[in-house]
Amino acid sequence: MHSSTAAHLRRTPALGAVVALAAGMLVAVAPAAHAASGATLPFTSVEAESATTTGTKIGPDHTQGTLASEASGRQAVRLSSGQRVEFTVPRAANAVNLAYSVPDGQSGTLDVYVNGTRLARTIPVTSKYSYVDTGWIAGAKTHHFFDNARLLLGRDVQAGDKVAVESTGTQVTVDVADFEQVAAAASQPAGSVSVVAKGADPSGNGDSTQAFRDAITAAQGGTVWIPPGDYRVTSSLSGVQNVTLQGAGSWYSVVRSSRFVDQTSSSGNVHIKDFAVIGEVTERVDSSPDNFVNGSLGPNSSVSGMWLQHLKVGLWLTGNNDNLVVENSRILDTTADGLNLNGSAKGVRVRNNFLRNQGDDSLAMWSLYAPDTNSSFENNTISQPNLANGIAIYGGTDISVKNNLVSDTNALGSGIAISNQKFLDPFSPLAGTITVDGNTLVRTGAMNPNWNHPMGALRVDSYDSAVNATVDITDTTIIDSPYSAFEFVSGGGRGYPVRNVDVTGATVRNTGTVVVQAEAQGAATFRNVTATQVGAAGVYNCPYPANSGSFTLTDGGGNSGWSSTWTDCSTWPQPGQGNPDPDPGRNLAKGRPATATGSQDVYTPGKAADGDANSYWESANNAFPQAWTVDLGSSYPVRRLVLKLPPSAVWGARTQTITVLGSTDGSAYATVVGSRGYRFDPATGNTATVSLPSGTDLRYLRLSVSANTGWPAGQFSEVEAYLTS
Repeated sequence: MHSSTAAHLRRTPALGAVVALAAGMLVAVAPAAHAASGATLPFTSVEAESATTTGTKIGPDHTQGTLASEASGRQAVRLSSGQRVEFTVPRAANAVNLAYSVPDGQSGTLDVYVNGTRLARTIPVTSKYSYVDTGWIAGAKTHHFFDNARLLLGRDVQAGDKVAVESTGTQVTVDVADFEQVAAAASQPAGSVSVVAKGADPSGNGDSTQAFRDAITAAQGGTVWIPPGDYRVTSSLSGVQNVTLQGAGSWYSVVRSSRFVDQTSSSGNVHIKDFAVIGEVTERVDSSPDNFVNGSLGPNSSVSGMWLQHLKVGLWLTGNNDNLVVENSRILDTTADGLNLNGSAKGVRVRNNFLRNQGDDSLAMWSLYAPDTNSSFENNTISQPNLANGIAIYGGTDISVKNNLVSDTNALGSGIAISNQKFLDPFSPLAGTITVDGNTLVRTGAMNPNWNHPMGALRVDSYDSAVNATVDITDTTIIDSPYSAFEFVSGGGRGYPVRNVDVTGATVRNTGTVVVQAEAQGAATFRNVTATQVGAAGVYNCPYPANSGSFTLTDGGGNSGWSSTWTDCSTWPQPGQGNPDPDPGRNLAKGRPATATGSQDVYTPGKAADGDANSYWESANNAFPQAWTVDLGSSYPVRRLVLKLPPSAVWGARTQTITVLGSTDGSAYATVVGSRGYRFDPATGNTATVSLPSGTDLRYLRLSVSANTGWPAGQFSEVEAYLTS
């Protein structure tokens, strides 16, 4: 972020605008034909690092486990006792929500000043809901460092006024402030049943659980009214159907409950709106239903205008939730997902919501037991998921992800993941058409500690099975990705293909490494994809695992700024390093795709190009001649081959009769070195060197084996190709 007044406002634009990056912030620009990305929100956010401060700025940092890496914009301000951050108010407001962090085990308060005058009200800060450990999740570290606290100021402030927060003793790291004009509390609807009339205690001292149950029973077909106040609900509600639960507004009507609705089925027509549910969940326990909604609200239900905080999951939805609408709500500080459509969802619309600081996917569809079908995530704003993706689609049929704004993903996460990772069975893979349209991804993608390589801002992943659905990715904006923009991978390491992908209309700006990170076999077509400020190269196209098959990128026209290719599949491009000159002494065949006329059992062609001299290719037995071929990726003036067998003494000495052939196009092969015998002896390393004549230029290297004195098959543990003689 920058220090100019304009630069430290981050406000989600209204519909009809597009999102651009100017001076380090997201701003609305002239209307375009496409809808804006993100939600239309009632608040405007101001970053602490762009405000006036006597504290210390931290970041930017993308390193897993650091405080700055989980901050909005990857930067924040650390305050010691007596230090402050002073925000310039961006709009008329009477309330503020503050994202902050304090050291583990500590709590305290922040004094609040308006135009230099200290208010009687303070903002409590605590580490109680932070520092979550999930050791059973591979690659996880302690995370979830930030929390949110809100305050009604008790007065109106105007654009240009100054609001400051000051530490009173505890070290506090301030991330971002949301300024909001909160409307007056709503009045009780006519004919509704008040929970207070049924005995609920609005002071929060008494247990209001039974009063809520009685009100729901009495209001069947009507409305349960939750007046302003704090209400303790100590056990979950069930049997909720054909009823509206309505509060006076999410700043006024507050239910203190870690398990609000928990039911496996409902006849539906449930409408929950306009209050807050704030839990006491401090750790993630996946066997506990510590969720606002766990299970089913039934068909034709809705959730709107809610503030959900300090829960494990906002909504974990199973069973029949057909035609459910979740909209205009805030989901903050969950230890796991914000919302998960956990199979069977039909016609669900999740739109215009704000999610911050999730401990897993912020929004997910997981097609377990039955496919999620014809459902969508639209116009949501997502910030700082700290252990997974902003939006994840795990299987499902005819799914849409449209016009969302996702920023600042952390470890194990992309901005958007379209995946066949199943986790459990029975699972329904991606099918039909998956539409990914009009999304904006800012500082998304992360280093995956399990893979030890990066995840792209937008990932298509054939993790547990081939992606055969049609995947249409259109009108995408990717800004400041720390690594790649688009990634195609088989994350389970089994080399399943990614097919039928079309990327049309994308703007990529300041991506750390590459625009396209292709690691799976398969194909994608790119049209009108424009990239600027590319960190290393346009394309990284290297199979994972090695020799699992190639990925074909088809240029559909209109592409610019990313034509170069990363040249060395043995190394990962680092952010901003540029495409280095390749090491002239490198082994050109290592990690490259290999094929053969035949293989014996597990001794596949890739074993001879995997860099491991102890693994090997063995051809079909008793079927000479046999050939092994490697694609070097480009034509090279190869001058020397080193052929290896495993160095162990158990491999007896042998002579193989080999012809070396080469091709520049993979079709027409010419003899480079004629047939001759090469001696392999463990006493001298079990290697043989082949010198190639000057003038040799080849992309495809083929070794034809016509005899072997030690075994009736062709055998190589490594075939190495070098430019030097």
